[in-house]
Amino acid sequence: MRKVGGGRNFGWGKQMQWAGKQALRAAFGGGHYGTVASHTARWRKFCQWAREQGVRDARDVSRSELAQFAEHLSQQTSSGMSNGYAKNQLSSVNVVLESLRGDRALWVRPSDYIGQRSSVRTDAPVGLDRAKLQPVVEELSAQGKQNVAAVALLCREFGLRRKEASLLDLRLARHQAEQLGRINVTAGTKGGRGRSVDRWVPATDAGRHAIQFAERAAGSKITLIPADVNLAQWLSAVSKHWRRSAGPLNGGSLRDLRAAYACDRYAHLTGAPAPVVAGQRIADAADDQAARVVLSQELGHGRPSVLVSYIGSSG
Repeated sequence: MRKVGGGRNFGWGKQMQWAGKQALRAAFGGGHYGTVASHTARWRKFCQWAREQGVRDARDVSRSELAQFAEHLSQQTSSGMSNGYAKNQLSSVNVVLESLRGDRALWVRPSDYIGQRSSVRTDAPVGLDRAKLQPVVEELSAQGKQNVAAVALLCREFGLRRKEASLLDLRLARHQAEQLGRINVTAGTKGGRGRSVDRWVPATDAGRHAIQFAERAAGSKITLIPADVNLAQWLSAVSKHWRRSAGPLNGGSLRDLRAAYACDRYAHLTGAPAPVVAGQRIADAADDQAARVVLSQELGHGRPSVLVSYIGSSG
């Protein structure tokens, strides 16, 4: 097997999934059919996940994307996926990327993410304190990265994912927030759920201010994505600039801002702090479960069980 030429997917072909298969065949010398088939099947699942993140070219896969995928698999283990299967999934992605790139620069250790730690959050998200987020917003703005700061604010105030915040129709969101007191998240949702399922998220005063900030940052555009980059490039840039500036938040990820939203919202729904904040569940068990159902919908998850990684255990 030889490279087909061109720049996409390191010269292995235009489609990321197909390119990975060709690179694998070359790496294994055209043999080891069972091994190649297993790696290919797992690579296909990674490619499906990557498309949901806006990544369609293996050249745009960074360590940040791999870490997010590993976290995604780790969450799956709390919903029935075995640790062994999740580790094999991540190992196959390592193998295919090495075959595509010709190096191990992006190699991640599955055991660092899967099976070695609980998916139940035990530390309150640092972003729960907005005063600690503000210096990060100011630093990013001073660097001319107001769009990145706006993504962070939208993640914090509406529980959005990085991609959802980036693709949010800001004019429509402002109108909905002002007229309805809530916004409907439809673009960039996990698995494309927004196309078929309404996901209404309440707009607080802080949320409306976040939308206004984002509109100023976006200028004449209706989303936060600059005109000179594609979605995958933008998402990678957001992660990079966030990591460089998130010191006041102890290096917390944008996902931690979603957790901060969840903890805030839980307190509003139940009248009690989230278990991860209080150290244990204080709310009545029925109120706790009802809040988890609401939050699973607002955060774009199909299962309330996932909420343990945001607000802690109900036990």
